[in-house]
Amino acid sequence: MRLEAGHRLGPYEVDGFLASGGMGDVYRAHDTRLHRPVALKVLTASVTTDADRVARFAQEARTTALVNHPNIVAVYDVGADQGIPYVVSELLHGDTLRGWLKNGAVPVRTAITYALEVARGLIAAHHLDVVHRDLKPENIFITDDGRVKILDFGLAKCRHATMGLPHDSVASTTPGALLGTVGYMSPEQVRGDGADERSDLFSLGVILHEMISGVAPFHGDSAVETLHAILKDDPPVLPDREGVSSELERVIRHCLEKNPDARFQSARDLLFVLESALHSPQRAPRAQARSARRLFESIISLF
Repeated sequence: MRLEAGHRLGPYEVDGFLASGGMGDVYRAHDTRLHRPVALKVLTASVTTDADRVARFAQEARTTALVNHPNIVAVYDVGADQGIPYVVSELLHGDTLRGWLKNGAVPVRTAITYALEVARGLIAAHHLDVVHRDLKPENIFITDDGRVKILDFGLAKCRHATMGLPHDSVASTTPGALLGTVGYMSPEQVRGDGADERSDLFSLGVILHEMISGVAPFHGDSAVETLHAILKDDPPVLPDREGVSSELERVIRHCLEKNPDARFQSARDLLFVLESALHSPQRAPRAQARSARRLFESIISLF
């Protein structure tokens, strides 16, 4: 049952409903101590008896709070009241990347800019040995003023013992278990192997490909077929659009290598080449470039 406006959990007073997620509901609320608007994420009653989900809910707050970065949603507080666990974070105005993609592909330079912002957030997370493991358009938020925020660290792996989190702190880390979202998992996640920072880079490559093409590169008629495509299929060639260069194609394909050793080895490396792709002179679509080259070669042959 959803909370009504005026309901209080600790010092937070609900103003209205915002959205539902896999584990809980999110409300716009008011912090009565600091007099500021906040987002109040509440674990729904139907999952409070599931120890794994409760652990994931608590971990999301602890892990996200570790990483203080403009491209990661800020967590302010965590607690429980009336038997209801909750997490308090900054209130964002805008839409998820999934909402943007409902209208199809985004402009190429915009897609690269968004990927750059995600990469910056990943650099901060990976510096603390935090691997997100569930990057997807639903977990990337675009604010009304164009800022990009990474959301939902509920499946994150934190290997930094000094941060107060146990080694690989997700509750469901049984060997062979699939952790992530079908279509955005890396091949090693599909196989149930250990995932490291390079798994996040694979997922970001999938997202960047989808932003440019309008369709995720690995998909099938069933989850099994999609997982098989991740393991075996090459990503489709990018559409011939203004701003899609051979350089950008190579960057995305490098992110999507099946073998993690063949990918970019850090988000910082990826950031460097994405910045180069963003600031390089805009090229004509590849078909136009090929036509121009053929015309040039034909003219030269006349002499």
